[in-house]
Amino acid sequence: MKGQGFLKAGQRSLAVVGLVSLSLLGRLPFALATAPPPPLRLEISLSRRQLTLYQGQTPLRQYPVAVGRPGWETPTGQFQVREMIRDPAWKNPFTGAVIAGGHPRNPLGRRWIGFWSDGTNWVGLHGTPNPDSIGHAVSHGCVRMYNRDIEELFEKIKPGVPVIVVR
Repeated sequence: MKGQGFLKAGQRSLAVVGLVSLSLLGRLPFALATAPPPPLRLEISLSRRQLTLYQGQTPLRQYPVAVGRPGWETPTGQFQVREMIRDPAWKNPFTGAVIAGGHPRNPLGRRWIGFWSDGTNWVGLHGTPNPDSIGHAVSHGCVRMYNRDIEELFEKIKPGVPVIVVR
């Protein structure tokens, strides 16, 4: 029964070379096989009351927001995400009273994404217990989002992501 194998002699060599090549390819670093995705960035339009999440030049998702009211305007410019907190506590800047994170009356909702600070005060993105405020200029400078939207965004970004705020 000599010579009755599946492959003839020349074919066996090609099959062995093919198997060795495939096993070596599996050992190459993944980074060589694919390019990294373009970086994420957030753009907030105060006049449109809208936040857009971009990857490179491609808009991935748009969210309606509330922004700072007259006298407490949301700062414009180029910033970056500096801190991210789940269930943040809120301290009333006038009375010093604190509302615990996760409490239904907490004006920050369930997530905080801080992008501006003067060393004492912060401005950032957060949820709200008042969904009717979305779409209006009503905050003390922060950018309010629906709770489901801030929770979704929180999972997509990380500290260092650029935040661009325009009129």
